[in-house]
Formats: sequence, C-alpha cells, structure tokens
Amino acid sequence: MTSFSPNSPNRLPPLTRATISRARDGWLAGRDRAVRDMTQAALDRASALARGETDDRANGTLRRWVLRFMVRSLFDVRVENPENIPTEPVVLAANHLSHIDPFLILSEVPAFPYYYILADARTLYNQWWKRTFLRFAKGVIPLERWWKEEMAVIEGAKLGWKDLEELAEAIERDVPDGGSIESMRRVDRAVRALFARGDGLMLFPEGRLGDKEGELHLPLKRGAVIYALRSGVPIVPVALVGTKDLYFRKQLTIRFGEPLHFPPSKRPKPDEVQAAISGLQTALAELLPDSYREPDEPKLFRNELNRMFW
Repeated sequence: MTSFSPNSPNRLPPLTRATISRARDGWLAGRDRAVRDMTQAALDRASALARGETDDRANGTLRRWVLRFMVRSLFDVRVENPENIPTEPVVLAANHLSHIDPFLILSEVPAFPYYYILADARTLYNQWWKRTFLRFAKGVIPLERWWKEEMAVIEGAKLGWKDLEELAEAIERDVPDGGSIESMRRVDRAVRALFARGDGLMLFPEGRLGDKEGELHLPLKRGAVIYALRSGVPIVPVALVGTKDLYFRKQLTIRFGEPLHFPPSKRPKPDEVQAAISGLQTALAELLPDSYREPDEPKLFRNELNRMFW
C-alpha cells in the first residue's frame, strides 16, 4: 500500500494497514458509550478542579497500594536513581512505550503529592479494567484529540483515497479533535489549580507511543514544559525501559532523572519554551539506554498482557 512519508511536514505515520486498523480502533473507542461517559465525567471533574472545588479522588496511599500490587504481581519492577523521586509537586515527564506506563509510574512515586495523569482519554478508558480502576481512583485530566493515525486517514481521504472516505467521515463526526480554545483553556485552568493546591502532574511529552525502546518520538510537545513554566514547578524526567513488549515477570525499569529547573514565566516566550524542551529532550535521552535488547527468556502470557495494556 502506498504510504505517507513519516518525515513529511505533517509528521503523519505511514498509511499502512496497521495505521488504518489503529485509526478504526480509535474511532470505535471514541463512539463507545462507556468511554464517552467516563471521558465526560472526567472533563466535568477537571472543570470543577479549575473552579477550585474539591474532587472525590481516591486516597493516594490506597491508589498506590492497589497499583503496586497489580504491577508487581505481573512484572519485575526495578527503580533506578530513587533519590530523584520527587517529594514535592513537579511535572513528571516520561517517554511512552505502552499504556501500562502511567500505572507503572504511579505505583512507584509517593502517594503525596497526588499526581494527576494528563493523557489521551480513549487510551485511558478503552478497556473495562482501566475504566473500573479510574472510576475508583479518579486523578485524570483527559485530552480529547485525534490520533496521528486518524489524521493520516483523514488526509488520505482528502488526497482521493476512496476506500478511506467512510472511515474519515466517521472520525470527523464522532471523535473530538481537541482543537477548541475552550478545551485547551479548561486543561490549562485545571493544571494551574492542581499545582496551586500542592498536587503534581504526569504527562508524556512525545504525545504518542514510541516506536522503539531507547528512542524518543520527536519533536516533543510544547505543553510538556509550558505547564511547568507557567506554574514555576520543576520537571522531573522519567525514563521507562522494557514496557514496549510485555510478558509475565519481565523486568520493567524506571529511571528518575534530576529535576530540571527553569525560570517561571506566566507568558512563556518561544525561546523560553524551546530552551526548556531542549533541556528535557537531552535529559530523557541521557536516561534512555544506548542500545536495548529484549531478554532471551520465556515470554509467558505475552499476547494477553500486551492486549491488556493496549
């Protein structure tokens, strides 16, 4: 199948069967009633948070205990540079290889400050067990946006690919693109409110799943540093190793970097944003392995665990 170049200006993924399948899965998740209800409830809580109201999140210690029990029952977790684990409100900025990543990080950071996940709504709520846990735990600021795969399908339809027109129309009809000014302002207000009350924020500056262990998907998203600059909090880079391909008792490594401090700015200028992005990119690259080889060992429940954390 003919495809876009991944190095094209819009940086869309190649239009392969896998890309189209992923776009279709995203559309199905976007029109799933359970996903939509959970997303709306989280958006309502984010709006309440922005207004300074108290949300009904789970106890931080209980949330960490539940996650640690689940994650460590399935995997061998290794924490490196524990002295860098923050005990104050920060932006935790991690590379992203699998949808286990936010749950893995939350299982190892302290219960307080309470970290909110800023991430794509459909990947957080696309499975029943995630919805069950997050309905109990809360602590999510959901992002509604088109995936790169969906954008590739829409672009392909515009370029005349007749077999993509129906799917492209369905995506545009059923999936919010996240581009509205109000949605961006709502997220910004919620983030500022949580920092003001002493909470922290976890996000994934690549904006999508990485393609390969040890490599970042560039460029990093600007929002990863803008929230920290506006709030005057440090950014702690977090490297995740081993989460791209999951199986029972595999070793998953979390490496915490030293906190990055940048001058606070209520209205960050482009050069300030770029300096912070460059600093974060360098710090993450230094934490990631130069070369990674999958362990040569039995890969029990590989298919089941990769589906579980899809």
